[in-house]
Amino acid sequence: MDIVFAASECTPWAKTGGLADVVGALPRALAKLGHTVSVFLPYYRQVAKAVPDAAVVLPSITIPFPSYNRFVRILDGGLILGVQHYFVDCPELFDRESFYATPAGDYADNAERFGLFSRAVIEATKVLGVPDVFHVHDWQAAMIAVLLRSVYFFDPVFRRVPVVLSIHNAGYQGWFPPQTMETLLLPWDMFTYQKLEQNDTLNFLKGGIVYADALTTVSQKYAQEIQTGEFGNGLDSLLRQRSGDLFGILNGVDYDEWDPAVDPHISAHYTVDKLDGKSECRRDLLHAFGLEGVGEETAVIGVVSRFATQKGFDFIVAIMDRLVREDMVLVMLGNGEEYYERLLTEMAARYPGKVRVQVKYDNVIAHKIEAGSDMFLMPSRYEPCGLNQIYSLKYGTIPIVRATGGLDDTIDEQPFGGGNGFKFWGYDPKSLMDAIGRALGTFQNKDEWTRMMRRGMAQDFSWEKPAHEYVRVYERVIENRS
Repeated sequence: MDIVFAASECTPWAKTGGLADVVGALPRALAKLGHTVSVFLPYYRQVAKAVPDAAVVLPSITIPFPSYNRFVRILDGGLILGVQHYFVDCPELFDRESFYATPAGDYADNAERFGLFSRAVIEATKVLGVPDVFHVHDWQAAMIAVLLRSVYFFDPVFRRVPVVLSIHNAGYQGWFPPQTMETLLLPWDMFTYQKLEQNDTLNFLKGGIVYADALTTVSQKYAQEIQTGEFGNGLDSLLRQRSGDLFGILNGVDYDEWDPAVDPHISAHYTVDKLDGKSECRRDLLHAFGLEGVGEETAVIGVVSRFATQKGFDFIVAIMDRLVREDMVLVMLGNGEEYYERLLTEMAARYPGKVRVQVKYDNVIAHKIEAGSDMFLMPSRYEPCGLNQIYSLKYGTIPIVRATGGLDDTIDEQPFGGGNGFKFWGYDPKSLMDAIGRALGTFQNKDEWTRMMRRGMAQDFSWEKPAHEYVRVYERVIENRS
C-alpha cells in the first residue's frame, strides 16, 4: 500500500505538540509492516536550518490564487527508517520565526499558507506518485480532502483516492473569513452549513470532516467525547452524523526514546525485573531541583506540562495550600500561560521545601522527572490522547489523571488494587485532591506500590498495534472507493 501523510508538524524538524510525534513515528511503524510511506511537511525556517541543503525534487509547482500565482518547490527530506520525507518550499509563506503565529496572534494569511500547502501536496503526488490513500492531520492539512472532492473532482487520477483525516485536537479548527473561499478558488456553493460554513466563517476542519472518507482520533474515549457538546467545539452534531466513519485509535509511544532500560538522559538504568536504578534516578531528580533531605517515605510527585487551564493547573493551584501539608514534594517543569508561570513560581518561593518549579522546557529534565518521580500528575480538563502518562507507566512512575480522553483509556484504577494508576472523574479541585490522597495512602504500602509499578512497566503501548489498526482503516476506505 502506498500512503501519503500531510501534516504541519513532524519530528525531528517541527514540533509544538503530540501531532509531531505521531507524524514522526506512525509512518515508520507502517513502513515496518511493508508499506510505502511518504510525509509532506512545510519547509519552515526551523526546518531549513536543520536541513539547509535539501535537494530539489520538483523545481516549480504553480499554485493559483485569484489575481496571482505562487510557485513552490518540493525538496527531498531524505529516506529515514524506511519513510520518504518531502518539504514544501514557499519562502514568502513559510520562512518565518514561528509555525502559526506571533505573540500578537495568528498569522493573517494562515488560510493561504495551508491552502497552498494542501494544493502543493496534491500536485506533487501527480509527479512523484499518486498514493492509494492520503492520511492528513488536523485543520492545516484538512483542505486536501476538500480540494480532492471539489477542485479536483473531475481529475481521473484522484477520483478513487480516499482521504483519512486524523483529529488530534478538535479545539483547533482553522476559522477564516468568508472571502477565503475566493482566495482558495473554492466554489461558493460549498459555503453552506452542510459543508464548509460555520458561524459565517470558513472552517477548515469542518470541511475535512465533511469530505474525508474516514476520520480518526487519538484515543477511543476522545472519539466519544468529541461527539458531545462539551468537547466537540461546535462540531459535535456533524461528528455524530459521521460516527460510522469515526475511529478512535490510541497513539503509540517511541520506546527507543522513552525506556528506562536504555534512556541516556537518566542517572541509572532499570527494568521491570530489576528496579534498583529507580532509587538512584530519584536522588538525581531531587538534586536537580535542589531538594535535599527528602526521605524515602516522602512521595515525589512530578509534572511535565504546558502551564494552562486546559491542563488542569487551576486545580493544582487551588489545592496547593492543602497539598503541601501532605508527606510529598512536587517538582514541575514547563511553560505556558503567564498567569500560571507567575503563580507557580510564587508558590515555589512560598513553599521551598515542598514545591520546585522550572519555567522552561528541557528534554533532559523531562526524562529525569519521568524516571525519578514516584507519581506523575496529569489533571487535564481534556486530553485527546496524552503521552506523558504512557511514558510514566514505562518508568514505573504511577500516574494520577483526570478520566478524560486517552488518560481514561490508558489508566486503570481498581478499588482493591490491581490497577496501574489513579484517576478522578469530577471537574473540581476536591476530586483531584481525593485521587492524590488515595495515591499517597497506597504509596505507604510498598509491596502494593511495587506491584502497581511492575504492572505499568509491563504494558506495551508501542506503535505496532495502532499501525495495524490504521491499516484496517486504510483498507476500508480504499475498498469503499473502488
